[in-house]
Amino acid sequence: MRTPGLPDSAPSTPPYRLKLMLMPAFSFAGLGTILDSLFIVNWLAQEPRFEWQLLGLEESVMASNGTPLAVEPEWPAPHTLDEVWVLASFATKSYRDDTRLAMWLRHCAAAGTNLGGIEVGSDMLAAAGVMQGHRVAMHWDNREGFAERYPQLETSSELYCLDRDRLSCAGGTAIVDLMFAWLARHVEPALLEELRNHLLERRQRDGARQQLAADPLHHAETSAQIRRVLRHMRRHIEAPLSTAELASHAGLSTRQLERRFKQELGVTPMRYYLWLRINRAHRLLQQTDLSVASVASAAGFGSLEHFSRSYRRFFGCAPSSDRLQSPEAPVLPLRYLPYRRR
Repeated sequence: MRTPGLPDSAPSTPPYRLKLMLMPAFSFAGLGTILDSLFIVNWLAQEPRFEWQLLGLEESVMASNGTPLAVEPEWPAPHTLDEVWVLASFATKSYRDDTRLAMWLRHCAAAGTNLGGIEVGSDMLAAAGVMQGHRVAMHWDNREGFAERYPQLETSSELYCLDRDRLSCAGGTAIVDLMFAWLARHVEPALLEELRNHLLERRQRDGARQQLAADPLHHAETSAQIRRVLRHMRRHIEAPLSTAELASHAGLSTRQLERRFKQELGVTPMRYYLWLRINRAHRLLQQTDLSVASVASAAGFGSLEHFSRSYRRFFGCAPSSDRLQSPEAPVLPLRYLPYRRR
């Protein structure tokens, strides 16, 4: 392909060929970050350093924000490619077992094509069996479900991983950081510096930096003592502890622990604990094929009736009705989020 705005003269070296496989409900923002970075590099270099093409399962694909895009449903021969990235954000259970995609990805791997997964695009790579022996950076909201499905893989909480001929990225703004790190492999430092200048990006994060999950463990106003209790809760989801046991772990009385939770998080210890357990159940229901009974047990519920009642109170539906992580699926109402109200 010829990139708009560039001269017609032959490039000094053949352009690097990157194919982007877009799964239904992919992140439009993530795709834009990738394409803008590649375009600006080509523009600054005044030659096509990169060629790209959008692929899909059908002739068009809808982004998670409702934007439709035309894509190529006939995929090129693996030996003609340098690299393939799979972009996915939602509903991976609906197509992670697509046999045509899995076979093509395996052929790409066998041909020596570099492979990458953006956000939950790594799910498709893992399902195809092409991520063995490589670390996989996974968004914190999908990490537990991914690890449950692929226990043989090393699931990482890093922002992104560049692991030899494989890459993975947790998504969000980490895609910006990934692009700079990945481009550093392919372009000279002066060109990369010009890209930074044009994108006004001066604070690239290292891929090994840990993600900050959106929960009170990372709230600045949460004390170290309470964070210790929260970590202890997380280690005991399947067999929940009592308030007295949690207080003893923190070196506090039961009353002191309850008062501190109210002050710092706005909820009681047991309310926060229930929030943790219900959230674990929510992720396992949407991201895995575990039975409802197995999910209930993994979230520390001894009875299905209690689990179903609690789940419905938080999400407004039965657990059996919430088996797909899609844009239409229920999310936890803000009023249930534990944090200190000001």
